[in-house]
Amino acid sequence: MYLSRDVDYVLPPSTRIAMLAEAMGSVGFNRTGDRYNHPNSRFFVEFPAGPLAIGSDLAPRPVRVRRGRVVAWSLSATDSCRDRLAAHYHWKDRQALRVALEIALRNRLLIERIRVWSKAEGCLPQFEEFQRALRRAKSRRRRR
Repeated sequence: MYLSRDVDYVLPPSTRIAMLAEAMGSVGFNRTGDRYNHPNSRFFVEFPAGPLAIGSDLAPRPVRVRRGRVVAWSLSATDSCRDRLAAHYHWKDRQALRVALEIALRNRLLIERIRVWSKAEGCLPQFEEFQRALRRAKSRRRRR
């Protein structure tokens, strides 16, 4: 399985780079190009230019995630799956397809929303490939 080594945050357009660098530096991150690295973490942080989008959908629906007292906004499982499918659809990224399948196996998704979006992306055949692969993966899991 694929494990990403970065965390991406899309910030509001009003965010000033100098303030971002100062805030990240205050908690121990060092900037190298577009990445912020921390000596105690194997992950790095990036802030890609917005707007937040999944394929041509410029309005994904972030969800609130709470871990103890920490609250953050994140992509839903459905939108995370769509994001990985977008990489598969548009760049033929097979690893992204495998990640989309893992997301689908571990979460409840709004499959019809993914189908409608896939159709709008002009990628209905690839969505059908995803559905076939998902059925096979679920079948394999049941046999175990």
